[in-house]
Amino acid sequence: MKFASEFRDPKAAKALLAEIAQLADRIGATREKPVAIMEICGGHTHSIFRYGLDKLVHEGVEFVHGPGCPVCVLPRARVDECIEIAEKSGVIFTTFGDAMRVPGSKRSLLQAKAAGADIRMVYSPLDALELARRNPEREVVFFGLGFETTTPSTALAIQQAAREGLANFSVFCNHITVPEPIKALLDDPDMRLDGFIGPGHVSMVIGVHPYDFIARDYHKPIVVAGFEPTDLLQSVMMVLRQIAEGRAEVENQYARVVPEHGNAVSLAAIADVYEKRPSFEWRGLGEIDASGLRIRPAYRAFDAEEKFGVGYAGVRTELADPEGCACGAVMTGRMKPVQCPQFGRGCTPEMPLGALMVSSEGACAAYWQYGGARAAAE
Repeated sequence: MKFASEFRDPKAAKALLAEIAQLADRIGATREKPVAIMEICGGHTHSIFRYGLDKLVHEGVEFVHGPGCPVCVLPRARVDECIEIAEKSGVIFTTFGDAMRVPGSKRSLLQAKAAGADIRMVYSPLDALELARRNPEREVVFFGLGFETTTPSTALAIQQAAREGLANFSVFCNHITVPEPIKALLDDPDMRLDGFIGPGHVSMVIGVHPYDFIARDYHKPIVVAGFEPTDLLQSVMMVLRQIAEGRAEVENQYARVVPEHGNAVSLAAIADVYEKRPSFEWRGLGEIDASGLRIRPAYRAFDAEEKFGVGYAGVRTELADPEGCACGAVMTGRMKPVQCPQFGRGCTPEMPLGALMVSSEGACAAYWQYGGARAAAE
């Protein structure tokens, strides 16, 4: 438990909670509303509820749940396109498990698999590469999904496929980047945010400087945080301290893991394989400029969009959420999960309407599992 137990120490947590309370009281003397801090990452959301931090912190602090789950922000149209590829003759479609149950406009990948499509869960793109080696007569497609955290592994798999000449391997690229949607939220005049807790695993790859614009241009503090309870409490304290002192900076609470300038090997692989898309559609946020990655022309032979004529290489249709589903409002912090009219009624983990109830990092799943909302709904 070393490097975990020391970040779950009750004495340390109590000391941080006391300091948070003092800072919140100090800030609250000059304002009426709580300090709104958005945790961008869904992993942070689950840690907050797993350890009850939402109930332990001072009432002058409000956690706002952001769009930090790549499965959650995946538009329904992209799921439909996955199924379109998977149902083509001779295709083995591979994906991470948390994407299997995300509903498209008619069904999920899991339901398409039950109907006969050859869809297989893998733990990494290297598993998909091995399937391509073992099945040279089949087209093996990997669903490249995730933020900067998973982007390097997909890039390395494409580079390896190119070295081996695996012509039957391709990637349906849906990798997206974190800074651009934060900018979109900050540009929204209806969004009231006082600071951010940044995703530590993303910064393991990209470092901390891609967030400089948040402090420089919007004068909001952001603290890159780890995932243990005292990591999060210390990060909240650091955000509050900046606000109390009238500062807005990018700070790195997760310095034991996150290098200032990121991981050079990962960044080089990303730069070699991908380029920015002009725009990419996010569930709940719409099209956001330069927020998605696509495979460079040099690796076009491994681009499933080009190979199968789908996605942004084909005819695309934007699809609204199902009636009554409020995933977009929840992901952008405008609504808490329990305020969605479908939460615990038309939308449960067993029969989800939206991705937020499916994903292991979804805010609705966190409320259902840890927040006591399940009992309330029942």
